[in-house]
Amino acid sequence: MTTIRQQIIAILEQGLCDARDLSQELGISEKEVYAHLPHVGKSVASQGKKLHIQPARCLACGFVFGSRKRVTRPGRCPECKNQRIQSPRFEVR
Repeated sequence: MTTIRQQIIAILEQGLCDARDLSQELGISEKEVYAHLPHVGKSVASQGKKLHIQPARCLACGFVFGSRKRVTRPGRCPECKNQRIQSPRFEVR
């Protein structure tokens, strides 16, 4: 039996996923996924791999949240104030 974090790593090694994809695949909430991701990053770093984060972006104006440190989805765009935000996507390389 593998842990949730090991399952997350296995899924992210296959390609890009967002928190919603992971939560549906694992049967846990998105909030739980976001809580596990910083630890997943540390775990894969010890294996010589890296948790790559494709930043969130605004679907209305195209603003990219490149300098954001948090892994969670932003609430709204600082440029156009729109709430149509594409969630960040994650991958283990």
